[in-house]
Amino acid sequence: MASETSITGNLDSTIVKYSPFFSEIRKRLIFTLSIFIICVTVGFIYYENIVRSVLSIFDLEGLNIVFTSPFQFFTLAIDSALLVGFIVILPIIIFQILSFLKPALRPSEYKAVLALLPITLALFVSGFTFGVLIMKYVMVIFFQKSVELNIGNLLDISKLLSQILVTAILMGVAFQFPIILTILMRLKILKYRAIAKKRLLVYALSLIFAAFLPPTDLLSLVLLFLPLALLFELTLLLNRYVLKTHLL
Repeated sequence: MASETSITGNLDSTIVKYSPFFSEIRKRLIFTLSIFIICVTVGFIYYENIVRSVLSIFDLEGLNIVFTSPFQFFTLAIDSALLVGFIVILPIIIFQILSFLKPALRPSEYKAVLALLPITLALFVSGFTFGVLIMKYVMVIFFQKSVELNIGNLLDISKLLSQILVTAILMGVAFQFPIILTILMRLKILKYRAIAKKRLLVYALSLIFAAFLPPTDLLSLVLLFLPLALLFELTLLLNRYVLKTHLL
């Protein structure tokens, strides 16, 4: 009985101790979710403009873009809403995480992490754009082969936009890997030498990641893998010769 009382008391004290943190996390989650819902709603309402903009970027003249369902416009609206939501919410999530971690970091550590924020946004935009370009390349190849073989072409508009969205967002997220790796090394959670020795493992994981993205041809796989491998190597060089992480 005494032990149960002791356990209950310890649990209550733990809850009381960490309740401010839980409350802070809850407020930040509610704020972030509210912004996401607003952005999704805007994207849902203006999905026609978003779809037209995407199609104009890809310049799909000659390809037959079709609906395969009378209610497919609803799927298009959802895809457009998610596109807007994810693009807007990413920098907000990063800002919320940094703000939450600030009290736990030394001023020098926080400044080092904060300095990476513009690079983080630039990398996401670069990865997102690269994903879009890869999908554009796939569409160009698809059209060229259909013409060369004198075969008609039909593209499901919902599947097309979904694949563009998935590829672009996942590549944008994948391009954050150097930032995450650098932060973990700066905070001494991971060691530079240990990561450098895992080069082949990182390459294998990058290749597996690229293989699960929508483009299925071999050349697309190589094109998706190469920037990930290059970013890893550049991250190692940056941390060794500029940030001197290997000395930590």
